[in-house]
Amino acid sequence: MVQNIFKVAEVQVSYKPDFKASKRPKITSSKQAYDLLIKHWDIGKIEFLEQSKMILLNRENRVLGIVDISTGGVSGTILDPKIIFSIALKANTSSIIISHNHPSGNLKPSHEDIKLTNQLKDGGKLLEIVVWDHLIISNESYYSFADDGMM
Repeated sequence: MVQNIFKVAEVQVSYKPDFKASKRPKITSSKQAYDLLIKHWDIGKIEFLEQSKMILLNRENRVLGIVDISTGGVSGTILDPKIIFSIALKANTSSIIISHNHPSGNLKPSHEDIKLTNQLKDGGKLLEIVVWDHLIISNESYYSFADDGMM
């Protein structure tokens, strides 16, 4: 008799919203995304540590949720595409908006920011998840890749 020597974990995905889809905020501009994100940001750390968050959207651009992706140091944080898309897939989201802050307040995207944005756009196309925007934020303003024609 062959014995099963490997045990595997069962994976389950569940989604239990507390309110109707029609009551969720709808994002139609980078300003609306920024306003939503800044309300959920730890303002005490925005000029101290680089952090990243993602907005998950349904087909009507209504917010399914905001997810903390990573917290780094003064000069960077990791936005791992595998983590980003695994969360988006688990939430059965149709589109996402990525964001991170620059503690220096400089909103100009770095070479790494541009490279990551392009990687996420390409990955989203493969998975049929639209990456609407990538925002770089500060406590006073933001930079939008979409508004600058980079999406």
